[in-house]
Amino acid sequence: MKIYSCLSILFFIILLSCTGNKKVASTTPKTVVTRVDNLSLFDKTRNRSVPVALYVPKSTKPNSKQKLVIFSHGYYANKAGGNKECAYLTSYLASRGYFVASIQHELPTDDLIPRDGIIQIVRRPFWERGVQNILFVLNELKKTYPDLDYEHLILIGHSNGGDMSMLFGQQYPALVDKIISLDNRRVAFPRTKQPKIYSLRSSDQPADEGVLPTDAEQKLYSMQIIPLKNTAHNNMDNSGNEEQKKEINQYVLGFLRGQ
Repeated sequence: MKIYSCLSILFFIILLSCTGNKKVASTTPKTVVTRVDNLSLFDKTRNRSVPVALYVPKSTKPNSKQKLVIFSHGYYANKAGGNKECAYLTSYLASRGYFVASIQHELPTDDLIPRDGIIQIVRRPFWERGVQNILFVLNELKKTYPDLDYEHLILIGHSNGGDMSMLFGQQYPALVDKIISLDNRRVAFPRTKQPKIYSLRSSDQPADEGVLPTDAEQKLYSMQIIPLKNTAHNNMDNSGNEEQKKEINQYVLGFLRGQ
């Protein structure tokens, strides 16, 4: 009996040892491999080319639950490839399962954005063009990728692209679920609960008067505005360091997940 008792105890110890060595499954979503597809769209009504870079999960097909993000870049003086200047963010979101369309808003043949005069007046046509680009791309994607979740459209924009995104939210609020601004400075935030408004603010460049909501308005409309103490305006794109990029990625993903 003692032998059986010892054997039982030994077996129990071995069982505990094996169990303790098992790895616990991680609850963190796995990062998936992504790809970039370059589209050359053409808007016949405006006789205008609209290049788009699609950042999408490589191994999955678009479905009705996959959220669409339309990204608008900052101003790079009509430089080609401006829509890839925030690839750290667009690629990251694609790796988390989002379908990301990054629009090239300026073409090499376009006039440069004016630096003189009343900004709200002289730059308005450029923001309006950006709004039309977003609307055009949205409608084109609906034809090619009809299974995406268009009921919860997400707009993200850096600087001038954030101004375009905010103006789109003013003009087409029913089409957008969330808008995330990476330090837009000129176009006022829509004072509304829908779409939901979020913003990350730089450490060095203040917004124009009336652009940002007051503390009372932020509370009333459930907006989230977060200052980034260690990130300058011009470091919100690919030029930022790894810590800055990581911080922005985490905040943006938290906004999208409602955290």
